[in-house]
Amino acid sequence: MRIATWNVNSIRSRIDRVVGFLERHDVDVLAIQETKCREDQFPGLELSALGYEYAHAGLNQWNGVAIVSRVGLDDVATTFADDQPTFADVLEPRSIGATCGGVRVWSLYVPNGRELDHDHYVYKLAWLDRLREAGQEWLAADPDAQIALTGDWNVAPQDEDVWDMAAFAGSTHVSEPERAAFRAVVDAGYADVVRPHTPGPGVYTFWDYQQLRFPKREGMRIDFQLCSPALAARVEKGWIDREERKGKGASDHAPVVIDLA
Repeated sequence: MRIATWNVNSIRSRIDRVVGFLERHDVDVLAIQETKCREDQFPGLELSALGYEYAHAGLNQWNGVAIVSRVGLDDVATTFADDQPTFADVLEPRSIGATCGGVRVWSLYVPNGRELDHDHYVYKLAWLDRLREAGQEWLAADPDAQIALTGDWNVAPQDEDVWDMAAFAGSTHVSEPERAAFRAVVDAGYADVVRPHTPGPGVYTFWDYQQLRFPKREGMRIDFQLCSPALAARVEKGWIDREERKGKGASDHAPVVIDLA
């Protein structure tokens, strides 16, 4: 079974690339972030034509998450907790979960944080902390649960996960509170299953469109698949499809993929 996660930065703009990716890599489940569309705008017909089911949560041109699966799509949930944190009293579409082929897959688009002194940064930390609590609760209820927390985490947890730490001084994504929040999810039992297969430095999943960051190899590693113990034990391979960042109409993120036994 093959599970991928990808921040596509507008599903309507990149549906052809998504279809090509699914076909080229024989993907069973794809978690998508930043769909940037409403429910009625989601291009589901193209996915259905390939034999995939899909579930999507989106309100407008911001945020949005989806799961696409050809191995089942059951028990869909658009929040990981009843009291999932909100921003400006809005429950943003940043999480969607479904059981696919026996695996509980979550597509997560962690808040950006914007600036260290911004309310969005406080929201980001609260969001990650509640996710950690939920993850602990799931494993306490069933230690053998097969859970994949996938998506754009908007955190670079190690210094090697950015091209130049000096360039990020005083900014989000690399601050210690954000990194501590990410580590807390790992410590709760969810392993970064791709890093052992793709060690750094210089291994990234995101390259800004500005200042020729991609050809200069100036990126960030902020997209991850964190797996519960039972699921992590099944991972045979993990990789980042850097080639998908190339060419016309590319997202600024690359897909992150795992293969399960």
